[in-house]
Amino acid sequence: MDAVSVASMMSAMQQAKLQDQVGTAVMRKALDVQESTAQALLSALPQVQQAPAAASNPPHLGNSVNVFA
Repeated sequence: MDAVSVASMMSAMQQAKLQDQVGTAVMRKALDVQESTAQALLSALPQVQQAPAAASNPPHLGNSVNVFA
């Protein structure tokens, strides 16, 4: 191998490494934006008080299981 081919190979390797670093940085930024968007959506949800399920059903429901259906 001559010096020119070694130099071009090293340059290509450095460029590939830089592209990987930039891609990783862009992906991290996208994940950060996605996380902040999800947090904003979750904080915008109304807080709902759930009543106990037994209080809303008639007393005869849920006392047996139909195993033949």
